[in-house]
Amino acid sequence: MPTTSALDAQALFRAAYENRYTWDEHFPGFTATVKLIDGEQCYEGQVKVTADYTVEVTGIEDEQVRESLYNQLRDVVVHRKRNSFEAAHGKNTFSTGATDASGAVEILVSGDAMGSNYKVRNNQIVYVSRVMGRVAFAITHRQALDTGAGYISTNYVAVFRNPETNEVVRQMEFEDTYVPVGNYYLMRQQVVTTHEGGTTSTVKICFDDLQLLPAA
Repeated sequence: MPTTSALDAQALFRAAYENRYTWDEHFPGFTATVKLIDGEQCYEGQVKVTADYTVEVTGIEDEQVRESLYNQLRDVVVHRKRNSFEAAHGKNTFSTGATDASGAVEILVSGDAMGSNYKVRNNQIVYVSRVMGRVAFAITHRQALDTGAGYISTNYVAVFRNPETNEVVRQMEFEDTYVPVGNYYLMRQQVVTTHEGGTTSTVKICFDDLQLLPAA
């Protein structure tokens, strides 16, 4: 039987989870032209996301760039896909940890194979920590867009560490811009700055001519 503390922790996390902006069951998918700028290199093509969240990238000949863009867009789409709390976290149990100086409450999770822990503040998930095999990562959310139907994180930092030594191997900073298209918010731009091995690189991805697909 869950304790009162566990029920409080679950309620706190569930409220923040369900406050995320996601596309509803009527989401038709969309198309866009895409431009990826990596230093002095510029690549242009087309993207398509279908109603079942399949991602397609065409028109970019460089296979590595095309695959990188596909993976990045797929990650974006996964966070917009609606998934019930029960389906995502129904097997987990929750407890509260410390409250930091910003007022964020630590949510400790057991039963999660990825060993996830979170922090919640102002009805938003502002920190995620996970260990996945040989990589540990933590994402800190610094800014969000209030769509009126949930929030979208627009400024966040991901830090990747060696879980055995705790050494930082890579840090990535994200600046995302979303715009309303019809009844949905779609990504207009993403700027990713990566710090790795003593070097810094920035990739800018722009989505233009955003159009919803016809409803099925």
